[in-house]
Order: sequence, then structure tokens, then C-alpha cells
Amino acid sequence: MNITFHGQSCFEIDHEGTKLIIDPFLKDNPLAKAKPEEIETDYILLTHGHGDHVGDTVEIAKRNHATVIANFELANWIGFQGVEKVHPMHIGGAHSFDFGRVKLTQAFHGSGFIDEEKKEIIYLGMPAGLLLTLGGKTIYHAGDTGLFSDMKLIGAQNDVDLALLPIGDNFTMGPEDALLAAEWVGARKVVPMHYNTFPLIEQDADAFVRQLKEKNMDGQVVQPGESFDL
Repeated sequence: MNITFHGQSCFEIDHEGTKLIIDPFLKDNPLAKAKPEEIETDYILLTHGHGDHVGDTVEIAKRNHATVIANFELANWIGFQGVEKVHPMHIGGAHSFDFGRVKLTQAFHGSGFIDEEKKEIIYLGMPAGLLLTLGGKTIYHAGDTGLFSDMKLIGAQNDVDLALLPIGDNFTMGPEDALLAAEWVGARKVVPMHYNTFPLIEQDADAFVRQLKEKNMDGQVVQPGESFDL
């Protein structure tokens, strides 16, 4: 399968003719090379309800007649925006789709839509990580999260080929905690995400990958717009 990084936490996966995109934050993402109108996808997977993750979901889903997979509250809210196909899930639950299996893991963060005009926050359910199993590979997208000890359980229960871990700090794990998370998950490859999009989350991803390799773990820095095969 081919995986493309679009900056922040957005990854596009192309596997045997089925296309998925995770957290499609593109239009307002200063690092993204792709535009929402250029995305062709069958499924959109969301980790939580913050604007830098929901991003351009509604526009992309409507144009592609794509199915949006998200926690129950967020999936229903997306449906309220006129998206015809949504698949609600929740923490610990798994479901098999035509492309493979999706399981939602816990993540320690927040989730909500901020209405600046009304000065209101709409709660959009618990944040989540994603365990994707497709093509004989398992991908763990941690979502926005701090370090938590059950990452050891995720590693013990799953043979993870690729872990996508936030390193930005301030809102999520920083590099030190992400290094420990990588040890606990035990993935064959780690790709850092959720960094350098804004000044508050600027990090040296190359230094993080060097630290991974010092601990005999494989890491790779993927620049926005770049692709790699898994």
C-alpha cells in the first residue's frame, strides 16, 4: 500500500484501489501541498472533533460520496452537515469494512467544535486513536494524545507495522513521551506527526528519529506531500 503524509495528522492511504484519508486538514493547513478539491477518497477516518483534524471532511465527503468513520457523536454531527454516509463507532469497538478492519483505541485529549461567533463549544465525543488492519498490515494512528500506559497493551495485543505518533508537545505528547510510546507500541516503523504546523508545536523530527534509531527502532521523517510504501 502507498501512504502519503499531508502535514499535521493527515495521512492518505491507497490500498488495492481503495482510498482512505485520516483527519483531512488541508485548506487551512500551512504545510499541506494538496487541496481539498484534489482529494479522491472512498473513506474518511476521524480521530476527534477539533478543527485541525475534521478539517475539510464535509467538503471532501460530499464530493466523493465517501463514508465518514468516527466516534458516535462526531459521526452524527458530520451527518447533520449533510454528509450522507457515516459509520459511527466508539472506543474499543471494531468493524470490518471492504478494505479491512478498523478499531478505535482510547486517546487522552479533547474533542469539540468551537463556534467563534456564538462563543460556544459543541462536544463531539471522546477522542480516539485508530488501529487499521488492511493488506496484512496493521497501522496505529495514535490521534492527538498524551502518553498513557495502555499503549503497552496496544503493543501486546497487536503486531503493529507502522505507528503514527504525535510529537508536537503542548497539545499532545512531546518527543520524549513519544519515544517511550514507540517503545511500548513496538511498531516496526514509526513516523512522527502533529508538529511544525504552528509555532506552538515546532519540533525537530530528525532528532526524534535519531533517538529512535539509538534505541534500535526504525523511524522515518516524511515531509508533507511525500509518499512511502508499507
